[in-house]
Amino acid sequence: MAGRRRWSTEEILDAAAELLRTDDADAFSVRKLAAVLGTDSSSLYRHFRSKTELLRAVADRTLLTAMLDYRPEGDWRHRLTALALCVKDAFARQPQLAAVWGRYASSGAGSRLIMEEVLQALRAAGLPDEEIPAHYHRLAVLLVALVSSDAGIGSVTPEEREQGLELFRVAVLGADPERFPALAHFAREVHPLSADRRAAFEDLLAAHLDHIEAAAGQA
Repeated sequence: MAGRRRWSTEEILDAAAELLRTDDADAFSVRKLAAVLGTDSSSLYRHFRSKTELLRAVADRTLLTAMLDYRPEGDWRHRLTALALCVKDAFARQPQLAAVWGRYASSGAGSRLIMEEVLQALRAAGLPDEEIPAHYHRLAVLLVALVSSDAGIGSVTPEEREQGLELFRVAVLGADPERFPALAHFAREVHPLSADRRAAFEDLLAAHLDHIEAAAGQA
């Protein structure tokens, strides 16, 4: 009788990424993935020691995809902006993985490539070497937060989005001006989180890069 097929690491990661299109990190399990592949969990643990290690590897492949789309052109600000947008767009194509990245981070080749480019760009900004690690950490936290938030909103179905917009309109436009005077005053100008996300992403990133530029100028 023929034995079970042996799946390669890349095939396992492909299947895990596909499963994560419908399951979040909490619902995902090695047993469920093994069932999809028609094998047992022990065969997958030969490639990955734990569910967390597997999830990190799947997220890291998204970072590798982002680096394939990235071109290190222009000054340090252009490089960091282009890199951030490539990461954002890569996770937008598979939003569930953004939450995985935000929770488990990554230590693979994709992560190292991102770290190397960010650190080189911060050096090019003129920051002293002793200040670069702290600026890198703050930029990384901001990028993970923005990407995870953007991907989370992007994963909402059209029906859920419409329902959310209706609830937002009721909550804002129907606010009691006696209790919420500022909200009532700005009600027609306040937008839900799902509105104009790319511009908001770029504005927040630009504000942080302004901070880095000011710090480099002082140095």
